[in-house]
Amino acid sequence: MAGSLQYWPRRRAHRRLPRIRSVGSVKEVLLSNLLTYKVGMTTISLIDDSNSPSKGQEVSRACTVLEVPSMEVYGVRFYVKDEATKYKKTHTDILNTASAQKFGIKNPKNNETKLQEMEKMEGITDVALLVAADPKSTGTTTNHPDRFEAKISGKDIKEKLSFAASKLGKELRANEVFKNGEFIDVVGVSKGKGWAGPIKRFGISRQFHKATGKIRHVGTLGAFTPGKVMYTVPMAGQLGYNYRTEHNKRIVKLGSKEDVKEINPKSGFKNYGLVRNDYVIVEGSVPGPAKRIVRLKKSVENMNSAGIKEPKINFLKV
Repeated sequence: MAGSLQYWPRRRAHRRLPRIRSVGSVKEVLLSNLLTYKVGMTTISLIDDSNSPSKGQEVSRACTVLEVPSMEVYGVRFYVKDEATKYKKTHTDILNTASAQKFGIKNPKNNETKLQEMEKMEGITDVALLVAADPKSTGTTTNHPDRFEAKISGKDIKEKLSFAASKLGKELRANEVFKNGEFIDVVGVSKGKGWAGPIKRFGISRQFHKATGKIRHVGTLGAFTPGKVMYTVPMAGQLGYNYRTEHNKRIVKLGSKEDVKEINPKSGFKNYGLVRNDYVIVEGSVPGPAKRIVRLKKSVENMNSAGIKEPKINFLKV
């Protein structure tokens, strides 16, 4: 949004992998987020099941295709309460030896044999899974695995521990985390546009060419007092490549790698290629260009409390 201080500071993202700070509260013990790669956009015709004036009619929607790479849980992370700050802190990581070595960790210190000892330990406040995504089988040009932490939803710590132990060293699928028709939040990094002037960056007006020395500049840098330039003044700088979160994106279709022929064009998606793995089709647009990492997480606003309706798709453009 041009000029909005809600998006401040306007600096470049530090990493390709966006960080997830919060997830929606879900009573079930499930994984809270997944990693995908942006493929491109397509068009879907479906029956509108909302309360809008077009309810019950066939409507056309622009959708984004996201490919889910092959993912494997290579470790479990345990958290304890820090008495000094009263916040949780990382206690230790238990790694699966075979999975950890596969994804670049040569000598894992704590292997899965110590998992039973950690389950009996008192004072554990939270548990998370350490997941690695292998992008080699996707249309991206990345060769190294993307490792990330996925929190486990739920409140009972014993159920979280048993869930984490059951997933260690195993492969993850998208249908284990999300359901068809579910509302989710999307976290990604927007398109980078480099250094830009104040007109393109903030949408301010051009100056009148007869009364000013420069045209595509700011009219004023602020009031006489205080005697400094405030940070709220539109200035030239970095445009794009920022962390962005979009809420309440509906999953239109959860597809498996067996039915990728339904969405793949003959020549592949532009700037991406062919989808070879499980995929997720999300209604609307998603931040970033093709091949960009997009993380999907449980909706913070709890849009699924009234129930999840599976959409009825009539046509999918290929």
